[in-house]
Parts: sequence; C-alpha cells; structure tokens
Amino acid sequence: MAIKIYKPNRAARKNMSIVDRAGLHTGKPLKQLLIPATRTSGRGSEGKITTRHRGGGVKRRLRLVDVGQTKMNVPAKVEQVEYDPNRTAYLARIAYADGERRYVLAWEGAKIGDVVITQEKAPETPGSRMQLKNITPGTFVFNVELLSGRGGKLFRSAGSYGILMDIKDDWAQVKMPSSEIRLILKDAYATIGQVSNPDWRHQRIGSAGRKRRMGWRPSVTGKSMNPVDHPHGGGEGHQPIGLKYPKTPWGKHALGVKTRRASKYSDALIISRRQKKLRKK
Repeated sequence: MAIKIYKPNRAARKNMSIVDRAGLHTGKPLKQLLIPATRTSGRGSEGKITTRHRGGGVKRRLRLVDVGQTKMNVPAKVEQVEYDPNRTAYLARIAYADGERRYVLAWEGAKIGDVVITQEKAPETPGSRMQLKNITPGTFVFNVELLSGRGGKLFRSAGSYGILMDIKDDWAQVKMPSSEIRLILKDAYATIGQVSNPDWRHQRIGSAGRKRRMGWRPSVTGKSMNPVDHPHGGGEGHQPIGLKYPKTPWGKHALGVKTRRASKYSDALIISRRQKKLRKK
C-alpha cells in the first residue's frame, strides 16, 4: 500500500491524503457478519456528555470480527481483504474447510488464496495462529491473548506488532511497541506477522468536514472559554494561561503526569519499563 495524495482542486482537498486501497475488495461486506452499530455520542446512562468531542459521523454497521479465532485445527482460505470503517486495520474474510466464513484481522501482505490455521503448533506463516511457547523467539506477533482462551487483546491496530523475546518457565517475554518487555503466559495464543495497513499513520485528514464524518465534533481551546468552564478561561481576548502548568477542564495536571497506579497488579509482569523519549530542542 501507499499514500494517495488528492489533487488540491479546492480548499477541502488541500493537504488531504488517504491510504491507497487498490487491491482491496470493492463489493459489499458479508451480510450475515454485520450487526447494527448503536451510537452514544459520548453520553452516559444519564444522557450527559461523559466523553467530549464525539457525535455525528457517517452511518456504519459493525463487522463481527473473530479476534479469538477459536476454530481449531481447521484450515481456512482467504477469500477477500476488505476495508473496515470501524478500525484502522483491514479485515480478511476467511472460509474454513467446513464452509463457515469469518472475519479476522488482516496481516500485512495478506492476499486472496492464503491458507491459515489455528493450532497449538502451526506453521510459522503470516496469519497462522498458535501458542506463544511454540513460536520461534524474534518472531513478529499480533492479536496476542493476555489470558488463554479470552481472545486477542494486544497489537490489534494498524501496523502494530510485538516481538517474542524468549520463553522461560511458564512465561513468554514479549516486547511492546513502546519498548516495554512484558510477561505473558506461554499458553496464550498469538497470530504470526504484523497487522495490516501500516501506512495508516501517515495519512492526513486535511479538512474539518472529513473529521466530522469520522464522528469527531469540534473542540474549543480552554483559553477561549469562561473562567467557570475552564481554568484557562477569562480575560479580554486570548491570554496566556497564567498558571505554572497546563490544566484539564477539571483542574488536573495536563502534561507530564503519570497515569498508572503506583501499585498495579500487573507490575510484577513487567520486566523492563519503556524507555523515555528524548525531547527535541
């Protein structure tokens, strides 16, 4: 895939780009694998906004994606690679030998005719799924389970992957994209390869209207608000925030604050913390 840059023939097209979807399935998705998408527009059970800047957007239907791939020891062939408007990664529609069809997360390089299988020990080909203990260290993996049988939880967004570092005792050491190394039970299942659509991060939205069609409502800066609405608000025109540090609308520190609890249960499973990024001067 590559980035497709639009011709800037009007203001909304200027600086706009998308991932070129040439080669993807252009027909309709499989009807029996679709369900209606309910919308909350960022509102909770009381009808009040609990998550700001959400609402509107193009009407969509959800694809039922089999992230667990629980159908064991049955080979499946890729029928189509499709675009999914609800996620950054593409989907692969696979047909099992017994005739059942399912959607799974597509891997980078997935194409029609590829054969995959879910087994405790399967061939190490992209798209095949097996237990971590049977995978060669150094292999790229995605859609990794945290607990065996609970379905894939890690590395599901476009272009993401983890690296299996080593197997010791009952644990597998997996390196995260953040460089953190974490312990995962070696009986957990993982899919070989990297998630499809790695160029997604390079596309540019380009216009406010496109952002609205994606379901994002406009945001207002804190310094444009009144003092009752935001710690940065008030004054004639836009003023400096006048505080020692930026704050959220609720008065909390906005930058440089650790959000992880001091004694979280999973601390014992983290071997190496992520490396701090050097700030550009």
